[in-house]
Amino acid sequence: MQMSHPVYDVVVIGGGINGVGIAVDAVGRGLSVFLCEKDDLASHTSSASSKLIHGGLRYLEHKEFRLVHEALVEREILLAKAPHIIRPLRFIMPHQPHLRPAWLIRTGLFVYDHLGKREKLASSKHIHFDAATSPLREEMTQGFEYSDCAVDDARLVVLNALQAHERGAYIVTQTRCNSAYRENGLWMVQLENAQGTYQVQAKALVNAAGPWVAQFIQQNLKQKSPYGLRLVQGSHIIVPRIYEGDKAFILQNDDQRIVFAIPYLDQYTLIGTTDQEYKDDLDQVRITQSEIDYLLDVYNDHFKHQLGPEDILYTYSGVRSLCDDESDNPSAITRDYTLAVSQEQKNDAPLLSVFGGKLTTYRKLAESAIAHLQPFFPQMKKSWTEKALLPGAENLISIELLMQQIMQSVEDVPFQLASRWAHAYGTRVWRFLKDVSTTEELGEDLGHGLFAKEVDYLVDQEWARSSQDILWRRSKLGFQFTDDEIQLLDQYLLKLHLKRSQDTAA
Repeated sequence: MQMSHPVYDVVVIGGGINGVGIAVDAVGRGLSVFLCEKDDLASHTSSASSKLIHGGLRYLEHKEFRLVHEALVEREILLAKAPHIIRPLRFIMPHQPHLRPAWLIRTGLFVYDHLGKREKLASSKHIHFDAATSPLREEMTQGFEYSDCAVDDARLVVLNALQAHERGAYIVTQTRCNSAYRENGLWMVQLENAQGTYQVQAKALVNAAGPWVAQFIQQNLKQKSPYGLRLVQGSHIIVPRIYEGDKAFILQNDDQRIVFAIPYLDQYTLIGTTDQEYKDDLDQVRITQSEIDYLLDVYNDHFKHQLGPEDILYTYSGVRSLCDDESDNPSAITRDYTLAVSQEQKNDAPLLSVFGGKLTTYRKLAESAIAHLQPFFPQMKKSWTEKALLPGAENLISIELLMQQIMQSVEDVPFQLASRWAHAYGTRVWRFLKDVSTTEELGEDLGHGLFAKEVDYLVDQEWARSSQDILWRRSKLGFQFTDDEIQLLDQYLLKLHLKRSQDTAA
């Protein structure tokens, strides 16, 4: 299949958080942008995080002050940009004197409170635990409390892609870049999807392939990677909710690492993450038994209520691509990012490759990436994303008010469903609730509050194609759906895709 495309200023390879962040920054500066993702948006590392926007308290021990400062500043910026998918979260750190002395933790938290701009979040404090009510083991009598933020990581990616698309970026999923080569001052980018192969041309190529960044350079571009890459697996387990309240715990361990226990989706507790070198298939990342044992051991060392493997409802794993700093300890490898611009000859079209990075600093990484391309596009506009609200945050006064408005407009909508819609879509919820006054008008009920109108919206506006795209990355309803209900959703999607194909052919 051959498609007609213009010559783009920038082609971005990779639909994770860094790829969509760069795409939205570039298109907002007046550049024409094409982005391709071989699977679904956020289908790998970007949806396998600890669901946090945080400064990285533990990075202070590795003296990564620049990264922590940048992350703390970005934490406030992102909270303002997307308050529907990002919320403040208080963390409790039980004090264990044999691991870190109290003065060291106090000093670290003081630096954490003051190293970056903190306007919306409460400061840290020393706390004592009530043995009768605390979920922690009785020997833990005191600790510290501080602020960070929780985020719906996959939706953060989708909303950035949506913003890029609405500003003119051309975004395709399920489309693989097989190869690219330079010719006559342009990149010739060879793409493949289910319909066939086609080519687009670009004045600059951005490699934001995450864990595949070095592999893409070596195998697809037939070039030498400017940096080595360390692949580090991070895994999480999800269990039924194990304590009351809305605070998270940060658990210290004998190996000097930390593990989070975080309230998740009201009904669950998310426990993670691990740090171990990864050398296997990047498309088949799975939690290992040793990681399960590690997370359970750290949790059980801290909490009264003990967990076993039988309590685990779900697991997920992702691979972080970290620029190789030759550290012997995976957890000590820098989480900072490195950007590399390369040209084989002076007038060649540039290649910009992204090594490393983290969810919290994606916007700043994107700004830096576009600054690296500035010499090649002197006409581009100034940076703009700091104050720009993400889709759904427009005219959002508060989540609580939006939920009230939803329940007033759709008379029989349950509170829990109104809450999910408000937190996932913000004010964009009216895109599929327009002219809807009862749930019957939402079309077929596919289960657990997922109605046809929402599915139609996700397919039309948010690049969803499969039940997995919808249940795990767009709605987080995957925990509740049975195999039969998933099959029903797949059948609905198949009918929907067939109808769209017929309409297009007509």
